[in-house]
Formats: sequence, C-alpha cells, structure tokens
Amino acid sequence: MINRRKFVRQGILGTGAMMLGMSSLYADARSDLKITKISHYKDPNYKKPTFNQATDIVVVEVSDGTIGIGEGGSTEMIQQCAELLIGEDPFRIEHLWQKVYRGYFYPAGREKLHALGALDMALWDIKAKSLNVPLYELFGGLTRDYVQCYSTGFPRQGSLKETASACMEAGFYAYRMGTASSGDIFDPHKWIDATYEACREVKEGVGEKGQWAIDLHTRFDFAEAVAMCRLLEPLKPVFVEDLIRSENPGVYKTLRNQVKVPIAVGEHFGDRWDVNELIEQQLIDHSRITLPNCGGITEFMKIAAICETHYVGLIPHFTGPISTAALVHTLGALSGFAMSEMRGAGPASHDYLNDDYVLFKNGKLYPNDKPGLGVEFLPKKAKLVNVISKKPEFDHPMFRRSDGSITNW
Repeated sequence: MINRRKFVRQGILGTGAMMLGMSSLYADARSDLKITKISHYKDPNYKKPTFNQATDIVVVEVSDGTIGIGEGGSTEMIQQCAELLIGEDPFRIEHLWQKVYRGYFYPAGREKLHALGALDMALWDIKAKSLNVPLYELFGGLTRDYVQCYSTGFPRQGSLKETASACMEAGFYAYRMGTASSGDIFDPHKWIDATYEACREVKEGVGEKGQWAIDLHTRFDFAEAVAMCRLLEPLKPVFVEDLIRSENPGVYKTLRNQVKVPIAVGEHFGDRWDVNELIEQQLIDHSRITLPNCGGITEFMKIAAICETHYVGLIPHFTGPISTAALVHTLGALSGFAMSEMRGAGPASHDYLNDDYVLFKNGKLYPNDKPGLGVEFLPKKAKLVNVISKKPEFDHPMFRRSDGSITNW
C-alpha cells in the first residue's frame, strides 16, 4: 500500500506524468485491504425526525487502520447496508454499490439509498486517503477554481430588496427565496400576486447583474403553478424549483409546454431511475438531486454524466456538512453549469468536525487539497449508536455472471 501511494502521488504531481499516475490509479482495481468495522454516530444537534436531511455519521474502518467518513442514513438502513460491506475490499466501490443496491433483490428505496449514500461516501474517502490525494483527483482533477453558491435563507437585512442586495454583495451567485405565505394555511391562488410582488422586489435587489431563484415547494396546484410561472418570466429567474408535487414526474411533459421559466427538480428524488426521463426528455433545466440522497458519490457522478449529455445544470440541494464537503469535490471535477446551495451566509461550524471541513469565502466553496474529503471526525463530540463488525446472519442468495459481475437473484 505504501509503495502504491507514493507511486500514484508522484504520478499525479510530477510534471508530464499526470496520465501515467491516473491510469495506474484506475488499473489497480483491487487492494489488500478489508473492511473490518463500521461505526454509526448521531449528530447531537440534529432534531428533525426525517431521514432525508439526516446528518448521521458513518465511520468505515479498514484493515490497515484507515478510516473513511460518510453522512446520512437511519439506524435500521445503515445496519442492513453496512453488514454487506464487512470483509470486502473497500477499493471496489462500484462493485460494493451494486452489492448493497441489489443484494436483497428488491430495488433500493429512498430510505435505503440515503444509507447507501453515506457508506459510499466513506469508501471514496478511504480510497483517496489510501492513495494520498484529494478526492477530486480520482475524478480526473478539477475543472473549476471554485464552486459558486446560491443562498437560501440569507440573513434579513431589512426589506427583501435590501436582503437580496446584501446577498449579492457577499459574493453569492444567486439569492433563493420561497413563496409568500402566512401561517400554516396555503391557498395557492390567493398567494400568486403577493409572491410576484416579493419576487419583483428581490429582482430589484439583486440588480441587473445579480441572479435570483424561487422554490414553489410543490405548494401550487397545476393551474396556479402555470399562472405563477408566467408572471415570473419577465423577471428572469435563474430557476424556479418544484412547481408542483413530485410524485408523478411525467406531469412535466404537460407542464413544460406551458411555462418558459428554467425548471429545477430533484430534491425529493433518489437514484438516476427517479430522474432519467426528466433529463433525457429535457423536461427540466437543472437537477436538484444531492448527496447522500441519490445513493452516494458513485451514483451522483452517473447522474451528472446524464445531465451533461442533455445540457441540464447541477444545483444540488443542501444536506449536511460532510455532504457539502463531498459536493465540492464532485462538482469541482464536473463540466457544465453547477451551483451548490448554502444555508444563510455561509457554512455553520460543528463540534464534531474540523473547522476547515469546507473552505468558504465570498459566497464560494473552494477545493480542499487534503487527502480524501478533507473531513476530520471527532467521535467524542457525537453519540455512538451502533457498531457493525459482522456479516449478516441471513445469507441471502446472490447471483453473478460468468465474469464475476453481480446480476439479480
């Protein structure tokens, strides 16, 4: 392992040796490492009962003592997915993704994808650390100097106009807002005009060179969503998100023909089969699918490839801090339009992570050149939930093709 790390590091950093280093990295499909233990921790400050934005932490440990950090999942799903990884080679990330995704026959639902995403993230962290390179090097290196951000919930500076203006002055690419509302009763028809007026004020605040966006949050019915978007067209939003409910993506075939604003969808979705038809039929302009919800970095990069093929931008939804760190590496190595969502004026600090888990300045996220994700986990600041060190008791059948690749049972 030591010789391989030195060789790849020298290959990547040496003048004229980039291709040699990267080809060696990919050629070594197996390692002599084994996954020995997976620990599951709870973020003590996370209070939501939903798994979709859960900031649970998984720590995957391998036989040479290297650990990988991931984020996401729920107790039962992490237990089931983690058991399938014990004793496996952590370098075979795609193989392990297929094993967990297909291992119990039924396609993974979004709850399982979230846990798989956490574990997959940790495996990528391990591989990059073992090779002593930042994660983005495993994807061919950086394509951009930084990842631009749009702010959701930027701190109020008085009026909406003043707040949007301050967001632009802080260096963000766009100011993102929600619909007008009051209390917990939402009549979509009644709030169309008030939402338009709020958007007009925000447009004035960001100025001619600034950008703004709005999330309709699936609150509007079909007719009202169309009316709302038609009003917003002259204000030129960079995107309008979740125009209507997400359960039936096919409805965008009808909706697409009735509105001209850029459409962003995907916060509610998981893997590529949730969104491929929307992308392939160019029914949306931006994908909101994020980490770890889609099933992890392995799946996110595949979704990104589909998006690039069909000229769809990447504007993933925010999740937890470790996932934000991972998004800098993935978006930083991809082509095409990309933005990362940021809550408020910048990333929050977390007791259980190093202060520089992400590098943020002037509304932008910058690549971290530490090995792996660049995230250091302080377990004493989190709550240990479970430790998985054994394979599953139930040995579910699994079929392979003659070449060794996994197929369905």
